Amino acid sequence: MAMGYLSRLPSGAWVLLKEVARHVLRRPVVGVAMVAIRQDGCVLVIRRADFGTWALPGGTLEWGETLRTAVERELREEAGAKLEAIESVSGVYSRPDRDPRFHAVTIVVRCKVSDAIEGPMNVAEILEARWRRPEELKGTLALAQDELLEQALGSGAATIE
Repeated sequence: MAMGYLSRLPSGAWVLLKEVARHVLRRPVVGVAMVAIRQDGCVLVIRRADFGTWALPGGTLEWGETLRTAVERELREEAGAKLEAIESVSGVYSRPDRDPRFHAVTIVVRCKVSDAIEGPMNVAEILEARWRRPEELKGTLALAQDELLEQALGSGAATIE
């Protein structure tokens, strides 16, 4: 039914529709990744179902959502963690080849969360969440996140890529 309706659009409308789609669909996605560090130095990580590897909790902002709301939602959905405080932005990463699924601009925030984590809400997306020592994670994080974690754990100015 819908295709029949679309086929009746004037050719000028098709040109306009294609141009709008080109601009809307070829824009970077805004994402957030969280580096939550416990008192003992352990970092909160999740194991992704799609890659089977460890990663920082995070995801993309939803329409009409603030960055803080996205941080709270993603921590709750992926790790069952409660945000206590956002401490700082440790970097903004925009390299197009970082994520094979789409071009993302990822804002990495250091934050404090409750020590108790309930685990992921959707086990089809996230297999597990746990606290791990940073040295155990070296070279194992998905989506080139080793660099993001290293910058967040270091000192100095935020990275902008």
